[in-house]
Amino acid sequence: MISLIKSAVGLCGLASTTCKTTMLKDVAQSRLKILSAGLKTYDMPPDYSDMVMLDRPKLKFLNKVPNFKKAKKEMKKLRDIQGPSKGANTFTKGQYAIVALGGGYLHWGHMEMMRLTINRKMDPRTTFARWRINAPYKPITRKGLGQRMGGGKGAIDHYVTPVRYGRLIVEVGGKLELGEVEPILIEVAKKLPFPAKVMSRESLDAMYQEQEEREKNNQNPWTFQQIARANMLGIRRVLSPFDLHNHGRFTGKFHNPDRV
Repeated sequence: MISLIKSAVGLCGLASTTCKTTMLKDVAQSRLKILSAGLKTYDMPPDYSDMVMLDRPKLKFLNKVPNFKKAKKEMKKLRDIQGPSKGANTFTKGQYAIVALGGGYLHWGHMEMMRLTINRKMDPRTTFARWRINAPYKPITRKGLGQRMGGGKGAIDHYVTPVRYGRLIVEVGGKLELGEVEPILIEVAKKLPFPAKVMSRESLDAMYQEQEEREKNNQNPWTFQQIARANMLGIRRVLSPFDLHNHGRFTGKFHNPDRV
């Protein structure tokens, strides 16, 4: 009988201790925050093993005045900044560039601003930059202040470089990604006298491909090209050869991106 009483008391003690431990565990779990760590997946870094660096990675100095034997005056020739660019509209060695989205004239001061900004902020050990435009070569004449009308064309004041839509201004490449050089190029593009945008090889190809797809999948039967070709409502009287050639995509030096 005594042995039965002792065993019953022991069982009650064990039960009470187990109840206390479970209660303590519940309180600890409710008060403490359990941190769980998981595996994180990262993108593979790009491979630059096939990248060839240039011997002179920085932008070179461009002359303010061309080395002509005899300077000749020219007419305005606004066609130099109208329409799309026929050259320097694709990448050669770099991966990123500033692309002109409109026509205009680049002065020597703009080129010097681009050269100093990019050369100071780029790392020549991993980055290179190269010009895709020529030095100023087109003369701009101007008469002195207070002169009367007449007397012929004025003297040459300075030289500029004409730029058309789609031309690459500066090309940047090397062992770097777009995020490393994009702030520098955006700072330069904002100071240009025409709209410009920072693009990579992929984004430039995507822009050209989008234009082709819009032309191919256009569901509007009345396009500018068809209206001008059929001379609807006698529209050919007010259209110039420039409009017929570019199908109305450009208004002077400005590009109309919504027109197909």
